[in-house]
Amino acid sequence: MSEHFIVSHGVKLWSNVEGKGIPVLLCLGGPGCSDYLGPVAEMISGVSRAIRYEQRGCGRSDRIPPYDIDTELRDMEAIREYYGVDRWIVGGHSWGANLALAYALAHREKVLGLIYLSGPGIQHDIDWRAAKEKGRQERGEERPAASLECDEEVQQQLIESWNSFIKTTDLWKNISQLDIPALFVYGKQDFRPIWPVLQLASLMPNVRLEIMDGEHFMWLTQAEELRRLLRGFIKSIYQ
Repeated sequence: MSEHFIVSHGVKLWSNVEGKGIPVLLCLGGPGCSDYLGPVAEMISGVSRAIRYEQRGCGRSDRIPPYDIDTELRDMEAIREYYGVDRWIVGGHSWGANLALAYALAHREKVLGLIYLSGPGIQHDIDWRAAKEKGRQERGEERPAASLECDEEVQQQLIESWNSFIKTTDLWKNISQLDIPALFVYGKQDFRPIWPVLQLASLMPNVRLEIMDGEHFMWLTQAEELRRLLRGFIKSIYQ
């Protein structure tokens, strides 16, 4: 395991790499959170070279805007080039799953597969947000011990940028033609409505959808099952 600061267009980004094998990039949720995906990286490090990082404005990375989807994708490309990766699996948790999807759409030729953990799907829906808030109040959830406080400025600007991104012409058509292996994992006990995830998974041509008996941070309660799913998917890419 080793830490590196990667310079992307003059901005230093914190990153960490561990393990050997097929490269896998892990994208954080929030948006705007500091790193909390260490346990997930550890699960896959035996079969992959797990790379995680903190997005600009977050954690140990420089707080230098802009905070938008195009800049995030350029930063991810800088990480790929720094580590000398030709093609890799891109994955993410929560909002980071959508960021990984956006990267796969923009750089299909560099992506071997997609890991979509507890992602929110593609939506900007009032009913979804209302149901999410109701679930949060009524049920709550178990969260990692690491702080998940998100930078409000980064979060707001990235959410606004994402809401513009999903209005892109031919987005749904492009997703339907994204013929790469994809693993979607969602927790039954996640208080966030699942329908956008089911919709997205049904649209993509090569998706394996797994619904686990867990919450949003599924590795806290279903670590062995998640480990098995992730490692099995990664192995299937290079068999």
